[in-house]
Amino acid sequence: MDPYALHSNRVITPHGVIDATLILADGKIMDVLPGRVEREGIPFESVGDKVIMPGVIDAHVHINEPGRTGWEGFETATKAAAAGGITTMIEMPLNASPVTTTADALMLKLEAAKGKLHVNVGFYGGVIPGNTDDLDGLLNAGVFGIKAFLTHSGIDEFPNVTEADLRKALPILKQHEAKLLVHCELESPVVGSQLSAVRQAGRQPDNQQPTTDNDVQSYSAYLASRPAKWEQDAIALMIRLSEEFDVHVHIVHVSAAEALPLIRDAKRRGLHITAETCPHYLVFCAEEIPDGATEFKCAPPIRERANNELLWEALKDGTLDFVASDHSPAPPDLKEQQSGDFMKAWGGIAGLQFVLPAFWTGAKERGFSLEDVARLLCEHPAQFLGFKQKGRIAPSCDADLVIWDPEASFVVKEEDIQHRHKLTPYAGRTLRGAVERTVSGGRAVYRDGSFAPAHSEFILS
Repeated sequence: MDPYALHSNRVITPHGVIDATLILADGKIMDVLPGRVEREGIPFESVGDKVIMPGVIDAHVHINEPGRTGWEGFETATKAAAAGGITTMIEMPLNASPVTTTADALMLKLEAAKGKLHVNVGFYGGVIPGNTDDLDGLLNAGVFGIKAFLTHSGIDEFPNVTEADLRKALPILKQHEAKLLVHCELESPVVGSQLSAVRQAGRQPDNQQPTTDNDVQSYSAYLASRPAKWEQDAIALMIRLSEEFDVHVHIVHVSAAEALPLIRDAKRRGLHITAETCPHYLVFCAEEIPDGATEFKCAPPIRERANNELLWEALKDGTLDFVASDHSPAPPDLKEQQSGDFMKAWGGIAGLQFVLPAFWTGAKERGFSLEDVARLLCEHPAQFLGFKQKGRIAPSCDADLVIWDPEASFVVKEEDIQHRHKLTPYAGRTLRGAVERTVSGGRAVYRDGSFAPAHSEFILS
């Protein structure tokens, strides 16, 4: 790629927001020059007051290909990512079929991704009961970590592990210095027995037994079925195991503020614990979710406004390390749109495209800066994943960038949604922060509603 110069009055660098010109060549940032610098022989463009930021890195995405491509696929998911300013994302080991619990299954996923990627995509492997012998192969094949569920995942091929299973797996992860990512919910005995009855009755495997027929459309009943104590108990277990085995444990999608003191204390004691939350836990609140609005169903659930304000505070003080989408879409019939039945509906939020604007909409109202956005959506995810040349605008870093207007607002319209299915709780919502261009490896992959042909590649650790 021949050199070219890209200027903005607002470039977010590790040293703050500055007026700067970036010299890009061969997929890299060759230089960051203060001010507006035009050099003879180098094409120059200024985007004025539009912000140039490192490309967003989403460390938690479900793409579902191969096997459940009707839910989502690499082509649609990576287009949505590009439209949202995401330049790199890491894909979870479910809900593809086969699930990514062996190196052979990972190879099938890599094959399925070829020629379909509009942004960079990496992968996690999974630990389930009985696959301990497969973890070496997965880690040697280049996954970025190993994912575990402590409660039923919703996918029968990916059953949850017990403490005994983890005690077998953790020494292997320690040998590889690998991360364990954990869905932290531990069922309480009473609700757990109701859950068993639901499964035996043939209902959706990740749902709870309603107390009356009228409760199935009630969001408050669904919320009560997955209490904060489930998260507290699970996170306490993982902190204990992280300390015992000296393994990096990452708590995915924290929703319960009651668990924050546990994470805060673990970090204070120097344990290798990191944690993320998601935009939907920050911008939506239980009090505003209508009964029957199953597009809001996820696990753990979206909680009350007061709870969610504490999540914002935890992002400010470093208890929570970064924000990720946990994009987990499903067809409208699996979301029970006709019945509005929260107990049967698939649990997952479709929000990949709206990570940046959704987060900025809430963050700006709470006094977060543009530098905070780059830290929580770009720099910290890059550090977590071990990317030394991503997540920052600095010489020798990858030319992965997003150009966006933090002052512009827009209404999320169905025709603009790039996810395979348009069902999302963001539909019809006014968000602030319009993405105008996404650059991956120095190449514009998205610009003003148009996409370049799929050209990116998968990445391995």
